[in-house]
Amino acid sequence: MSSTFRSEVVGSMLRPKFLVDARAGLKQGQLEAAEFKRIEDRAVDQALAIQSAVGLDVVTDGELRRSIFTGPLTENIDGLDYVPGLMRTWYTEDGPVQEELPLVVTGKLRSRRSAVTEEFTYARACADRAVKVTLPSPLMMFLRWSPEHSTAAYINAFAMAADAADIIRDEVRELAELGCTYVQIDAPELATLVQAETRQWFTDQGISPAAMLAEGMDLLNSITDVPGVEFGIHLCRGNRNGRWMASGGYDYLAKALFERGRGYKRLLLEYDDHRSGDFGPLTNAPDDATVVLGLVSTKTAGVESVEDVLARVEDAARFVSREQLAVSTQCGFASMVDAHPDLTAQVQEDKLRVVVEAADRL
Repeated sequence: MSSTFRSEVVGSMLRPKFLVDARAGLKQGQLEAAEFKRIEDRAVDQALAIQSAVGLDVVTDGELRRSIFTGPLTENIDGLDYVPGLMRTWYTEDGPVQEELPLVVTGKLRSRRSAVTEEFTYARACADRAVKVTLPSPLMMFLRWSPEHSTAAYINAFAMAADAADIIRDEVRELAELGCTYVQIDAPELATLVQAETRQWFTDQGISPAAMLAEGMDLLNSITDVPGVEFGIHLCRGNRNGRWMASGGYDYLAKALFERGRGYKRLLLEYDDHRSGDFGPLTNAPDDATVVLGLVSTKTAGVESVEDVLARVEDAARFVSREQLAVSTQCGFASMVDAHPDLTAQVQEDKLRVVVEAADRL
């Protein structure tokens, strides 16, 4: 059985306006790095204080030192460039929208420096409870793959993913040496495979969805071979200012996740709306894993009731032991600098309190 944590946020917290303004000032040369770091520290202090005040069992630094949750693989990394005209589909209540990919792999991936070690060591020194560090799945780089522009550096996308996995594995090893005991890998690219259109998009890029769930899942699991660290894996269907990348239940990928991802003892699964499907696929979840139900949405501003969350937990308990269940948000509150416009600091706090009360009553 994994740790006794029963309430947590997936990762990111809303960035206060003073931090957003400071980041812009730094980029424009109007703010010195030392002053920016003091402002950044203050924002992290606030994020930790909020999580502690509401009573979460484990906290993060809010990912506030990143401009996007994939930062460890897209910031301070060589081998990525902006290539105009490469598009990706997102979905909204009004229908699909096309957005340009911000970065594409054009060369060999190499890390210039570790940023997550700063995240952890600062948070560890300030937090009054366990600290979790979030890292992106190396398979997320499939979303940065271009058959036209990436093949100059890599023979195929899996060779690229192997280099990305080496970078993430090195980060985990360094975190472990610093005393980190809980690492969460964010793998939305896996959850997007539930939708046929997304599987076709990967196929069109020369990336086999079946291979993603075989060799790709084995690569993901290889990251967990670090003693003293408990690993969680988070799956959602994308969350960008309330938008999503796919819809569908976990049936397509559950077998691969449960059988090939045995190194992950905490399974953080998006379950905040109908697009996540039912709890049936949890029937075969490993007995030694904690299933963290992402029942509180960060895609909407409406605050869920504790009673409704507990009713969903009871539904899930028909398929997996209640002792294995925990509660979280469905995703981070701000996977990138911008967040859903209706999410406020008060809404964020109210939603976290729902997570904690539901977990306590569970």
